Amino acid sequence: MIYKVYGPPGTGKTTKLLNFVKFYTDEGISLHKIGYFAFTKKAAKEAQERMNMPKSKLKYFQTLHSFAFHSLGLKEENVMQPYHYEDLGKILNIRVSYQDKLNQEQFHYLTCDNPYFSLIGKAKNKDISIEEEWQTGDYLNEDMSWDCLNHIAINLKEYKKKNNLIDFNDMIHQFVEKPEVCPEFEAVFIDEAQDLSPLQWKLYDLLKTKSKYVYLAGDDDQAIYQWAGADVDRFINERGKEIFLTQSHRIPKKVQEISKTIINRIQGLRVYKRYEPREEEGELNTISDINQMDLTKNKWLILSRTTSRLRDVIKNLESSGIYYQTKKGKSYSVKLYKAIINYTRWSKGEELTENEMKDVKEYTGESMNQSLTWFEAFEKAPREQVNYIRLMLSNKENLKEPARIYLSTIHAAKGGEEENVILILDNAKKIRQSIENNTKKRDEEHRVWYVGATRAKNNLYLMRAKIERYGYQL
Repeated sequence: MIYKVYGPPGTGKTTKLLNFVKFYTDEGISLHKIGYFAFTKKAAKEAQERMNMPKSKLKYFQTLHSFAFHSLGLKEENVMQPYHYEDLGKILNIRVSYQDKLNQEQFHYLTCDNPYFSLIGKAKNKDISIEEEWQTGDYLNEDMSWDCLNHIAINLKEYKKKNNLIDFNDMIHQFVEKPEVCPEFEAVFIDEAQDLSPLQWKLYDLLKTKSKYVYLAGDDDQAIYQWAGADVDRFINERGKEIFLTQSHRIPKKVQEISKTIINRIQGLRVYKRYEPREEEGELNTISDINQMDLTKNKWLILSRTTSRLRDVIKNLESSGIYYQTKKGKSYSVKLYKAIINYTRWSKGEELTENEMKDVKEYTGESMNQSLTWFEAFEKAPREQVNYIRLMLSNKENLKEPARIYLSTIHAAKGGEEENVILILDNAKKIRQSIENNTKKRDEEHRVWYVGATRAKNNLYLMRAKIERYGYQL
């Protein structure tokens, strides 16, 4: 029996799924007979924590890739990681860079700035040949030759073989090829199913044969990974008994209104979903500049379609002495700030450990004078960081706590939420060109902005694009 659980933004999809899990355990079903598969390692960990029981009892609460990894008996050293691609790039004399070099999110759509590796990964996710993907026409602006692409693909295959490595897609492929390693389940839950790729749908097809009950959970309106090979149409077309979650615990009325404007622009396949917002009205405002907002209080999520636009915001925040965080961490040097705290302790007469003193002297030099303030004494510290930290402290920013302000791309913020959201409407030229004559890509773009808008729990501020005609129109 297959159930499809549709969860619009903030409707408690994870809670609903875990309630179903509890129903089965209350009926006497062992947790070892229940599979709960999340989209990211972070989401799987959240589900484990919310079950409130020892991790050892939650054997199959993991990502699909972890499930394949453990079922195949693989070892960590056998898994291809972003730094391996960077190493191969050096061998082939091509530039390769990943933000998340250790893939700590265990995210199977690895974001790489090299178009060749991106294409190869996408082809595998779509379960088609590399040549078929190359011929789709999506890479006309990349000036990508088949000979070069084929050369890189061959070398990648040889590199993995030589170093006894497999990538995330190889895991799924090997698992599907060995159905005997897949355990039997009473119930299987697959969250964020709208983001499964054709290769992962093959794993799902195998799980269907191994489980009495299957729960596919997701929201096609929030399918924003088609660029990497996700197949939202398969999620929409998959048959099953439909369950709609109809009450959002996040979205206020005005945010829902603007989000409807966005999502109703979709022209292709879509499942109509009706859900109620919270009783609060919320606020919807349009601004032209980040300086119009008082960011010295309250919590904020600042979202952009691209990382390049976030850099402008970062410059503004730092010049104003405002503390923020990104996926990379805190906006200041944690090591430097720790040394500042220790120097202040020392200047007041406290004794420091040998390691603490060593860290301080990295910025002061061997000669230390208790009469000097930290910003006078730290002559070897980067001036930009010294001035920024000094300005933040004068603004009474609490640097010991997580920042009130978080900056992110829309894709990286999926699943997140905040009281106040600033949605920057600038769009990249490459994106504008790609959607111009492509309905599917245009629909995905609407979904991306829908996801951005629906992160707001109370107030949504739409920040006009630098050149308004080039931004997303709202």
